[in-house]
Amino acid sequence: WKQCLNQIISTRDSGYSPVKLNIFTDLPDFETFISVRRKIVDSAVNAFGSECPALNITVQPPEKPWKIAVEAAFVATGSRNITGKSYNSIPYIILESETGKEIWSGGISSYSYPADTRRAAEKAFDLMLAILDNEQMSLNNVVRQWNYIGDILAVREGCQNYQIFNEVRSEYYNNHRNVKGYPAATGVGMKHGDVILDFCALKPDEAVLIKPVENPNQINAYNYGQQVLKGVADKGSTIKHPPQFERGLLLANNQYSTLFISGTASIIGQETIGIDDIEKQTIVTIENIMKLSDPVRLGRLVARPAPYREKYSLLRIYIKKQSDFNVVRQICESYFPGVPAIYIEADICRDDLLIEIEAEAVLQL
Repeated sequence: WKQCLNQIISTRDSGYSPVKLNIFTDLPDFETFISVRRKIVDSAVNAFGSECPALNITVQPPEKPWKIAVEAAFVATGSRNITGKSYNSIPYIILESETGKEIWSGGISSYSYPADTRRAAEKAFDLMLAILDNEQMSLNNVVRQWNYIGDILAVREGCQNYQIFNEVRSEYYNNHRNVKGYPAATGVGMKHGDVILDFCALKPDEAVLIKPVENPNQINAYNYGQQVLKGVADKGSTIKHPPQFERGLLLANNQYSTLFISGTASIIGQETIGIDDIEKQTIVTIENIMKLSDPVRLGRLVARPAPYREKYSLLRIYIKKQSDFNVVRQICESYFPGVPAIYIEADICRDDLLIEIEAEAVLQL
């Protein structure tokens, strides 16, 4: 971590301000995670002071033998007004420019309920609401969300942890979100329990269009049938609520656009493709990403006079098995040469999925 922090400080000193740090670690148990997390947060606050970036630490091991990997997002210093704030010892960043106001926040959790996914999710959403309220925003303003669920595939008393999280998300969206559609989102596992949320919220200028992006080869996740949702619904419900997120979300202005591509897997329709075949799943996942980011389709979506040119700015690749890292990297590098990418180990939201990829792209006319 100290070596990673020194690199981040060096980048800051060369004219870039850190906005968000995602810190992936290999730690043996929940107690060690809590101790290490506290030390990392304290050292980041000491290093960056009033402009400490949003940061999240998860137990999602990078490729062995490394014990930690850090994904760092920056903006050019002076390109936007940057304000660092904190709520309940959770640092977050406010960015303001002519296109509007953004919040970047991470590591949102009580860190108190590793064995109770419902309670952990409720506490995390309560903290998220409080941060948004501090900035005169609400869940309506969230455009990108990351959901990290400890032991995501575990089933307790018939209830799967991921399904429990989906029930809680549905309850909070129904009670606190009244706009059409959903954020782009990722939902993946962590090695140890609890629930951690990250988000980006936007209060845009009127000229900014926000459009959901569908993949014609996939059913929207919020329309999944009961047969693909695992376990039973909790709290006595008769139905299980599906994951509520858009496959992608496009933020477009007159000059360029940002495409948030949600966590994407080897699913066609609503069925898993390539069971037990990591090469097949990786290729189908990438094809789904390319379908989402097709510049001609996106140009039509926002009625631009000419098609976009897309440039991927980030890939984050979650891989279920360490033994698959090499083959996944080779395939990803062949499709996305030169694109910044990070590879980490994590359970995916279905037990037959071996890989999930999320991405961001910048699109220009």
